[in-house]
Amino acid sequence: MTGSSGSTVPSARAVTGLVGMATALREGDVSARELTEEALRRIEAAQPRLNAFRSVRAEAALAEADAADRRLAAGERLPLLGVPVAVKDDMDVAGEYTAFGCPGTFAPKTADSEAVRRLRAAGAVIVGKTQTPELGQWPFTEGGAFGETRNPWNPAYTPGGSSGGSAAAVAAGLVPAALGSDGAGSVRIPAAWTHLVGVKPQRGRISTWPEPESFNGLTVNGVLARTVADAALLLDAAAGPHPEDLHHPARIAAAEAVRAVEATGRTPRRLRIALSFGVAFTATPKSLHPEVRAAVERLAGRLESLGHEVVPEDPRYGPIGLTFVPRATSGVRDWAARVPDPALLDPRTHEAVRTGRILGGPVLRAARRAEAVLGRRVGEIFGRFDVVLTPTTATGPLRIGALAGLGAMATDRAMIAACPYAWTWNVLGWPGVNIPAGFTGEGLPVGAQLLGPADSEPLLLGLAAQVEAVERWDRAWPTTP
Repeated sequence: MTGSSGSTVPSARAVTGLVGMATALREGDVSARELTEEALRRIEAAQPRLNAFRSVRAEAALAEADAADRRLAAGERLPLLGVPVAVKDDMDVAGEYTAFGCPGTFAPKTADSEAVRRLRAAGAVIVGKTQTPELGQWPFTEGGAFGETRNPWNPAYTPGGSSGGSAAAVAAGLVPAALGSDGAGSVRIPAAWTHLVGVKPQRGRISTWPEPESFNGLTVNGVLARTVADAALLLDAAAGPHPEDLHHPARIAAAEAVRAVEATGRTPRRLRIALSFGVAFTATPKSLHPEVRAAVERLAGRLESLGHEVVPEDPRYGPIGLTFVPRATSGVRDWAARVPDPALLDPRTHEAVRTGRILGGPVLRAARRAEAVLGRRVGEIFGRFDVVLTPTTATGPLRIGALAGLGAMATDRAMIAACPYAWTWNVLGWPGVNIPAGFTGEGLPVGAQLLGPADSEPLLLGLAAQVEAVERWDRAWPTTP
């Protein structure tokens, strides 16, 4: 393409990142149709290798792109007008089915979920829905309904889960950013294992409607992107409540006088950061891989070089693990009742359903009541520190099929061993941000978490952006699929 002055204008292939695409569209350097066609081309080329998408809305997305181009030509400006993005297959998109990783024949949805509605209101083009394991239960994205979703950094490994399809799509450059959901680390874990920024926001920040809350408050919708600025832009676009949501956190603007996007441009004050390698009690074996520990310790040194104080200290988790299982398995029980043919579900799902039936009712209510006490106990650390830094996972990515064929208990033990660090913040509902921490000796990504108290997204995003400015993790790309 060439502009009227004769200067070269970037092609759709050359424009990357959510912020970059939105800027190029506003300035008329590229069209929404060109960006969407390029995204669809990349998705089609990568699908046999990565299997990131459950469904692709090629015809509908191109129609949305053409409509966006007409709006742009008429002078309309919206944060994401004409930008192609993807959403996870637990979010309703009108005209598409929501299988949530399950087998069976599902009816198309008649309305968008609130998060998707807000993306559309910001002008985004929804190119498709990304893969997730059955009912989002596991930190790998594999299943009888769709096969295996693979990691762009090495297709012999999983991108993680349960937002593994969204992570693979963003890491491979198929889309600039995507929505996922996080019930026990399901945004942060795949972000860590694919070299992305993954934001689990405050519970209720991004609506889960048509669910008033998801998995008894454990699961929130979040974002995956290559840069902090891209993640913040998508967070701002998707954030906001539905009137019937159970959780209505204070707006980010009210908490810090800035939107998420603006927070990424503010250099944080000198912070006191707790470096934590401790994990909550689960009665299962766990061991932090030395390469992951070294990567997080290196980031701790980086934070010190930026002027922050980093001190070893663990949160007091107490019996938080006892409250997680009733909430999680009751959520699986509720979702499993909605699928068209429950007999097709994984045997491990049936076991979770049975556990959910046993632990529902009084046990579940007690688990919910315990959250306030646990919040005070764990939150005590924020009287002494501003942020907690931990590994996001205890190991690098797992091999494809590593947990295939295991029973429910063996699967639980294996995934807790690999991912013992993320789930506690889901019980509490507080924000956490994964940032890339480096690579293993085999070239596989690992990540670190920045964890904060309630409504601390601006602080965490500002700190993540400060680290990104010197780490420049956005320059590293996997081999093009």
